Amino acid sequence: MKTYRAGVIGCSRMGGFIDNEVVGYSRIALPYSHAAGYTTCDRTDLVACADLRPDVMDEFGKLHGVPAEGQYTDYHEMLAKENLDIVSVATQPEPRARIVVDCANHGVKAIYAEKAMAASMTDADAMVEAVERNGAILNLGTNRRYDTKYDRMKEIINSGDLGDLQHIIVYNVGTLFNTGSHFLDLVLWLNSDAPAEWVQGHLPDGDSMIDGDNLTGDPQGEGTIQFANDVKAHVLLTARASEIEAICSKGTITAFGDGSEWQVRKAEPVGLRGRNELKIAPAPQTPPTSSTLRAVQDLVHALDTGQPPRGGVRAARAGNELIFGIIESHLQGGARVSLPLAKRTTRMTRDHTPRLPKYKPD
Repeated sequence: MKTYRAGVIGCSRMGGFIDNEVVGYSRIALPYSHAAGYTTCDRTDLVACADLRPDVMDEFGKLHGVPAEGQYTDYHEMLAKENLDIVSVATQPEPRARIVVDCANHGVKAIYAEKAMAASMTDADAMVEAVERNGAILNLGTNRRYDTKYDRMKEIINSGDLGDLQHIIVYNVGTLFNTGSHFLDLVLWLNSDAPAEWVQGHLPDGDSMIDGDNLTGDPQGEGTIQFANDVKAHVLLTARASEIEAICSKGTITAFGDGSEWQVRKAEPVGLRGRNELKIAPAPQTPPTSSTLRAVQDLVHALDTGQPPRGGVRAARAGNELIFGIIESHLQGGARVSLPLAKRTTRMTRDHTPRLPKYKPD
């Protein structure tokens, strides 16, 4: 079977070193970084990397076995010389669209882009156009879509054992681009990627980050999302971090501690009148598996078979649109905003210095 040549653009935390920050963290199974996913997968060979910082690439090469001749400060040169099948774009969101478009136009057939997808909806649209025009595929680094814990949650929802899905609650969606991108994509995944019809949202501190069409930071946000299949999602800012709940017509399933514990409650008749009450039922306690490795394997499977990936560029754009839908609703004073968004020019443009990755675990 073919071994696919892989490269990473953006060699910092998620690109190559995040594993050093999560050693011993029971909720995350290694490998976690893009590079470690490629070196672990028996169907991919990590042969090249690109970053503007030679010192970071040097450490990246030592850790992941990429020789100096495979390290590039200009990713265009890497694309021209290395004949890559899969490329990770593990940069910040602001430059990501341009890099993804260049990869697709150069003939790269599989792209693994970090989240959030893009710094604007105009950028996201350009990514969709380039990926589809060139017959490429894309998975986004929204890891919970590839996590077996949440696969089990989705299986229970889809089984109908708890009745029809009615509501999904995210108890702390956090900052929209960094954390919210994960949980908004999980909402889409649990709801089988049904299209969203409208969003109503609020940014508690958003006004301090808004300068015309520019967003100068990554704001916290919350709101309500209505889907075309009548499911409604509620993304909140509460003290219940990394918890998500699906409410169905005959019961609920809740993930605590990002899936480290589960609770299922099913409707059962109680009392003389047989009225239904929710009673705790047996729940799956699924150990974590490497979501990064599964995302890479999913791209390999798509390349092998021609079948679509689990994520895909349109699912990535749908999640990005929920982020900007919450922002646009806030800009309109909390009004309900129809999707797809008419205004697509709001852009996150931050002025910050990238921090160095953690080269070694504690």
